[in-house]
Amino acid sequence: MRTAVYAGSFDPPTNGHLWMIEQGLEMFDRLIVAIGSNPSKSYSFSVDERLELLDASTPSCERLVISHFDNRYLVDYAKKMDAKYILRGIRSPNDYEYERVMRHINSDMAPEITTVFLMPPRDIAELSSSMIKSLTGPTGWEETVSRYVPAPVFRALAARGGTL
Repeated sequence: MRTAVYAGSFDPPTNGHLWMIEQGLEMFDRLIVAIGSNPSKSYSFSVDERLELLDASTPSCERLVISHFDNRYLVDYAKKMDAKYILRGIRSPNDYEYERVMRHINSDMAPEITTVFLMPPRDIAELSSSMIKSLTGPTGWEETVSRYVPAPVFRALAARGGTL
């Protein structure tokens, strides 16, 4: 069974994340979407809220696992989950440089795990959780943000009045 881990903060999940998940489900027998915790980041949504948002935004599928991990390297989590692949998205040259370095470090730590890179289509290539958070709040934010996030995420943002 070909298992991959697609990890991120997902704070909040975006349509770009959903695209990656859809592609991962096409490529792998099992996809683990894992929320990683970075102690240097502050989050708008708790881990439990992000798990709920991902669960509500993704298809119900026995091949899809939504989980979280903290205080461990992604490759160590992948090994624990018997994943042989790490799925990563590249949106920009900056992403590429960061992901290239991380791929080599991960390979040093776990050479049996392969990193697979995907580049999203143009209409969602610039999407990030940070971008979504920066767009919420001003008058009319709803129309702008609603096109970039799944409906459950939009509802969660609207319930907070667009303030994060």
